[in-house]
Amino acid sequence: MFTGIVEEVGTLKAREQCRLVFTAQKAIEKVAVGDSIAVNGACLTVTSIDHHNFSVDVMPETLRRTNLDGLKVGHKVNLERPLVFGGRVGGHLVQGHIDGTGWVKSIEPQGDARIMKIIAPPELMSFIVEKGFIAVDGVSLTVVERGTDFLTVSLVGYTLDNTNLSGKNPDDRVNLEVDIMAKYIKQLIAGERTQIAGDFLAE
Repeated sequence: MFTGIVEEVGTLKAREQCRLVFTAQKAIEKVAVGDSIAVNGACLTVTSIDHHNFSVDVMPETLRRTNLDGLKVGHKVNLERPLVFGGRVGGHLVQGHIDGTGWVKSIEPQGDARIMKIIAPPELMSFIVEKGFIAVDGVSLTVVERGTDFLTVSLVGYTLDNTNLSGKNPDDRVNLEVDIMAKYIKQLIAGERTQIAGDFLAE
């Protein structure tokens, strides 16, 4: 489980089929082989660590469902270590399970911030509400506006300075993870109640 608060922007150093190697410093402190790390919001397992480099093996299914398949050497990625129980949740609860990808439609300045408009898949729109949470490339953001096939988010100065979202351009693909609570609620309303969902909501 993650919080959507990016700890560091890393760089893709090398890729070989389904093996990706990234450079990082802060985000791999006290991380060991077998630990999880979120790369652009996708929860991956660390397979090796060497000084300021770490590698992950990515399944073909993950490549198909995320924007990791389009990464090229030199591309920047958002990195976050898992949430420590008892620690602060500065963003929102993020599973690291990408629900789908969207496309950046536009980025417009608004004062010191930027408004990013994202075209989202139809199957995700029912989970998106204005002022609700969404993770974009692993960054916890608040939905400013929700349309029929799009959403907008506001990127403040800190987010632009500390994530890879500052380098996004129109037509770039971004990973999207909707709020887990919205998924459980929709399943309950649809009459597909499960013991897991019921217990989770009660807790």
